Amino acid sequence: MKNSYKRLGNYIREVNIRNTELTVTKLLGVSIQKVLIPSIANTVGTDMSTYKILKKGQFAYGPVTSRNGDKISIALLKDYEEAIVSQAYTCFEIINNEDLLPEYLMMWFQRPEFDRYARFKSHGSAREVFDWAEMCNIELPIPSIETQREIVAEYNALQNRIELNNQLIQKLEETAQAIYRQWFVDFEFPNEEGKPYKSSGGEMIESELGPIPKGWSIEKIENISTIKAGGDKPETYSPNSNNNCHIPIYSNGIIKEGLYGYTNQAKYPTNSITISARGTIGYCCLRFEPFDAIVRLLVVIPNNTVHLCYLYFLLKNYIFEESGSVQGQLTVPDILAIKFIRADDTILTKYQINTYILLSEINFRKSNNDHYSQMASILLSKMAKI
Repeated sequence: MKNSYKRLGNYIREVNIRNTELTVTKLLGVSIQKVLIPSIANTVGTDMSTYKILKKGQFAYGPVTSRNGDKISIALLKDYEEAIVSQAYTCFEIINNEDLLPEYLMMWFQRPEFDRYARFKSHGSAREVFDWAEMCNIELPIPSIETQREIVAEYNALQNRIELNNQLIQKLEETAQAIYRQWFVDFEFPNEEGKPYKSSGGEMIESELGPIPKGWSIEKIENISTIKAGGDKPETYSPNSNNNCHIPIYSNGIIKEGLYGYTNQAKYPTNSITISARGTIGYCCLRFEPFDAIVRLLVVIPNNTVHLCYLYFLLKNYIFEESGSVQGQLTVPDILAIKFIRADDTILTKYQINTYILLSEINFRKSNNDHYSQMASILLSKMAKI
């Protein structure tokens, strides 16, 4: 199979065009997610004429690899006709797009095997550098242009499905958030006649948290839920799901909603809420399946499922840093002591029914995206066997 591999240097050339006329103002940087994003660098007083011009279909990568962790910062410009990047980046283009598609090459760069190769081939004592010569020495399978187009089209179809799902997820989340605010912040939940309560003259009473609808009360989280702290990493563990380990383990991270790995036994039930206790303090997730949780993660288990969605959005919108109780770490007593406005169960039941449908659809779309991402990863791995 290696006999069919070809040297990349025969298909690419370096590009070094400077912004001497200051005609290009769109400044981008390469993220470790391998996309070009607007730069957040402070450019006040910077001579932008020394920056490099990058045109659509060209690549930019950061040759210094020691500062990026496991991934190499490399990206293909697709969303703009031209932009500028820091002179620290190496820019290059494909000599003939009828021999090698830029999108096909970018797929190769997306592979974790490329990242490992580039780190292995990086040199230097003070800082490790994956230089241009090493980039040119990469060997990869380059099939016919027709085959490349088919592979790229299949990969893009998966990415487009993910993007469409992400757009729908965002709209569903915005809708669910708007309903929560309308019902429990603005108190415009539907009254017995189906009209907005407060603006239709619904009676309000004073409370320690301000005016609230008559019949509602102020309570603490401990009255409607059980709070537990995550424990040690389970002895039975796998980084990937398999027949023996299929129960998800969650940590306090935000990437993949804190997914840490998998085990064989769940400690917490479905329809629970997790809250990050360290790092991204207060980051909340609703869990739709049994799971395990490790240190720095708190688990909120509603005593009654009718409180689930309300509790989730209550905690999701709670500003823990301003509560006066958080000193770099969130604890079980911190959560238990939170005071909230409790609606009557009739309103909460209606809210639970309406909102749970939205949140379930969000969870379904996220599961689809996980499946599409796995399919895309399989497609990337198969490139080595073309």
